[in-house]
This record gives sequence, C-alpha cells and structure tokens, in this order.
Amino acid sequence: MSTQTQKTPKGVKEEKNAEAQGPKIRVRISAYDSKIIDIATKTIIDTAERNSAKVVGPVPLPTEIRKYSVNRSTFVHRTAAEQYEMRTHKRLIDILNPGQKVVDALGSLNLPSGVDVEIKMI
Repeated sequence: MSTQTQKTPKGVKEEKNAEAQGPKIRVRISAYDSKIIDIATKTIIDTAERNSAKVVGPVPLPTEIRKYSVNRSTFVHRTAAEQYEMRTHKRLIDILNPGQKVVDALGSLNLPSGVDVEIKMI
C-alpha cells in the first residue's frame, strides 16, 4: 500500500498561520531621508507597544534609487552632463492583534513632514 502525499505551495501554509493569529495591520513607511524615516518608525512602534500590541519589524526594504542625467549645455558641449539621484528609503512594520486603541492611536499620530505612511488591515 502506498500513501499519497499532497503537495501544497509554501504560501498556503503561511496564509493558514496568519489567519490563525487573527487580524494584523501592515504599515509601510517611505521617505527620502533615512534619519526622518527612523524617527517615524520609532514613533509608530512605541505607539503600538504602548497600546499592548505585538510588533514585528521594522523590516528595511530595498532603497529605490532613481538617477537623472541633465545636460549642462544645449548645443556645443552636449557630452557634458550632471548626474542627480533620488533615494527612497522604505520600512515595513507588522502589528499583530491590534485593538481599537491601536487603530485610533495610529490614525492620530503626528509624524514628521516628508514621510509617507500606508496603513493596511490584513
């Protein structure tokens, strides 16, 4: 007699574990300055922990680098150019089992300007 094993994708097991834990909030933070993003991340983590929620992260995501080349001259010295770059730093924070207090506190946070925060309920 042979027993058949059913192959499942890796993602299925992770989804079952996530559903067993309950709801979670995923916060994605992005900014051009690394110091400002660290301050905002610390503020969000402190707020969540103060309201008795478990925090996973911050997970640093890859920095997105956009490079631009601008010609110095329009006609004669066409090969001379200046290079500029914009770096976008990103962080990911998961808040497990958030209560209503946590959601209200995250909605009323005062973060530094230049920080983009996306909050998703998973």
